[in-house]
Amino acid sequence: MAETEGMAPLLALTQGDPAGIGPDVTLAAFLRRRELDLPPFLFIGDPQVLAARARQLDMKVEIRPSNPDRARADFADALPVLAIPAGLDVVAGQPHKASAPATIKAIETAVSLCMAGDVGAVVTNPIAKSVLYEAGFGFPGHTEFLADLAAKATGKPVRPVMMLAGEKLKAVPLTIHIPLKDVPAAITHELIMETCRIIQNDLKDRFGLEAPRLAVSGLNPHAGEGGALGHEDGDVIAPALTALRAEGIDAFGPLPADTMFHDDARKRYDVAVCMYHDQALIPVKALDFDGAVNVTLGLPFVRTSPDHGTAFGIAGQGVAREDSLVAALKLAGRLRSKAGAA
Repeated sequence: MAETEGMAPLLALTQGDPAGIGPDVTLAAFLRRRELDLPPFLFIGDPQVLAARARQLDMKVEIRPSNPDRARADFADALPVLAIPAGLDVVAGQPHKASAPATIKAIETAVSLCMAGDVGAVVTNPIAKSVLYEAGFGFPGHTEFLADLAAKATGKPVRPVMMLAGEKLKAVPLTIHIPLKDVPAAITHELIMETCRIIQNDLKDRFGLEAPRLAVSGLNPHAGEGGALGHEDGDVIAPALTALRAEGIDAFGPLPADTMFHDDARKRYDVAVCMYHDQALIPVKALDFDGAVNVTLGLPFVRTSPDHGTAFGIAGQGVAREDSLVAALKLAGRLRSKAGAA
């Protein structure tokens, strides 16, 4: 079904690990679609898993086989599904490596649809990296896999940047899933420059900020205390920020991380650029644990995801909250994709 001016884009929603809470929150979000004015989405995964989970949770949801042409119309009274069989009888809370190929194929399919302009954005339910690793998955996580798919589709190198976005704070970790002891060596002039350029471009082009303000944290306590507590802040971070400002990017710092996130401080910037994973994610989750969204910048398509994991321990129990998925769907609908929309 073609999209007309002012119409919300159709989204592709991947199943994530079928034994996790992805099916739970998908069903819950669908049931609230009218109340929350959600953009229509096409679920890519196993319809039998959804149907079984709906029965387990006593949710009355019609699961309907669909495709990008029909999904928008189907969404009015049924949850449209592009079927990818899970590969086994899935039990909530019991992950199995046999489901990994279907989990991977769902992501590949969503990206392919988005690059072809059949859907407007990709929203991903949580995966269990350990389960995928058992099946030979060769990427650290979702973000790197999506970047590889984008590079293959475009023939151009892709540098993804993870941003966590909540109502009160947007934050980017400069380094992500590496040991803390390796962070200082990983922070380079080039990495800071490249990351901040990508942030600048996407905040302007997709978030509509004419002149984004980037507050950049220091690495060490008190941003190094003039070199007394470490030299990286003065020797690496500060010169990179000077170079960025010369390019017209409003990046300032390095700032002591312990004073960056209170209410008044956050009014001074649009995004916080932090040196390592926890420096960025702790304040985002403290301020908006249920509503924060993972957004991948630097891709040729829009990708969002709930900012939580598979939560196997509560899958199928009716206690998983759909707030973060709802926020991810709404944000994807607002940002849409440069690659086209269905």
